[in-house]
Amino acid sequence: MTKDTRKDIFKQIYSKDRIKRFILLCLGLFVVSFAFNLFCLPNNLVSGGVSSLSIVVEKEFGITPSVFVLYANIFLLCISYLILGRSKTIHSAVGALLFPLFIELTSYLTQYIQIEHKPLLLITLFAGVLIGFGNGLVYKVGYTTGGSDIINQILCKYFKIGMGKAVLITDGVVIGICSLVFSLNEILYGFILIYIISYMVDKIIIGISSSKTFYIVTDKPKDVKEYIINDLNHSVTNFFARGGYKEKEETVLMTVLPTREYYQFRKGILKIDKNAFFMVTDAYEVVGGE
Repeated sequence: MTKDTRKDIFKQIYSKDRIKRFILLCLGLFVVSFAFNLFCLPNNLVSGGVSSLSIVVEKEFGITPSVFVLYANIFLLCISYLILGRSKTIHSAVGALLFPLFIELTSYLTQYIQIEHKPLLLITLFAGVLIGFGNGLVYKVGYTTGGSDIINQILCKYFKIGMGKAVLITDGVVIGICSLVFSLNEILYGFILIYIISYMVDKIIIGISSSKTFYIVTDKPKDVKEYIINDLNHSVTNFFARGGYKEKEETVLMTVLPTREYYQFRKGILKIDKNAFFMVTDAYEVVGGE
């Protein structure tokens, strides 16, 4: 596959359902901004990124978060254009410029919502779920909120590290800066917030697993196959493999089942072959097949 062909594929992906993707982007940004203004800003809850730095700047210098995020994102977009190129910068620019606008707009809405009792753990849980949900929508439709996402891409490109490690570095630096201003208690809740956000983002992007993939190695592949096809009414695929220890040729069976049938399947396999070896993994999306 040539480079031009790969570019055409990306163009088709990003041009499809453009209006729907933009609406989901706006919804995601609204949820993130609303949770930021309602939960994070008044309670000094930090989760990494430019928005967390804006809390520090607002407390120390009185600069409103939306203004700080806007100027920080414009600066980072300029850096992105010079280092990452025009194409990647364009994909970051839309969310990066809309995000501070939504922060400013939702700041007026939260003035009419009063939370009388504010247990910080409950605040952290709600903030994490909402921000994770919003960020998940933004990432799922191919956009970002700018800020630290741009820095993460630069770190990945020049230091040859994975995105997970890049996020850990940038969030660690931001948390370190915030720890100079906020209490240890607030910083610890910030770590809980980061975990909840990352968990929710994964669930929104990948989805909740409704199926399980089974890989079975058995001395009775025919009986197991008949059990899957005739009793459970599911298809099965054969792989021919060679064991690494005994160099023995084996048949590996693969099948995908709804999670609710896990117990029935497991018990049935062990009834057929009590020495069967099988591995179970989550299947987040199943497409095609019979």
